[in-house]
Amino acid sequence: MKITMSALWVTLMIGTASAQPRIGEPAPGLSLPSTDSRIISLSDLAGKVVVLDFWASWCGPCRLNNPHLAMLYKRYHDRGFEILSVSLDTSDKDWKSAVSQDKMNWLQVNDNKGWNASSAAAYGVDAIPALYLIDKKGIIKEINLVGWRLEAEVKSLLKK
Repeated sequence: MKITMSALWVTLMIGTASAQPRIGEPAPGLSLPSTDSRIISLSDLAGKVVVLDFWASWCGPCRLNNPHLAMLYKRYHDRGFEILSVSLDTSDKDWKSAVSQDKMNWLQVNDNKGWNASSAAAYGVDAIPALYLIDKKGIIKEINLVGWRLEAEVKSLLKK
């Protein structure tokens, strides 16, 4: 009985530690340093449609997605759209180099803790890229949309 209860507790703790916020729930808050060491908080973006993008310089699929995010940012930023990219890099040099190379001209943050980042834990991120589409009220509307589906949802939320 003691072993069974211990196994159940471990299972519950693992499930809790990696629990991902759900669609329809408020986006968990986060505050992290930017490329210029300013602290940027998700709450600073209230009233905007936000893509919260977890990525890293060493992640091939992340880097392939960056041009699409750049197009979305250019197309919709003036209408109230923002991207907040959270890097899981542990090297400032690699992170900032990738931001420059990929022309990621939107908000970039990183606490240099990699997979141990509290922001990744708060969102249950266990694979990247991981994208959360957040409405103007701070509610998660979609998770891991890409391509034309992401753009369609951004356009729809901007109209509301």
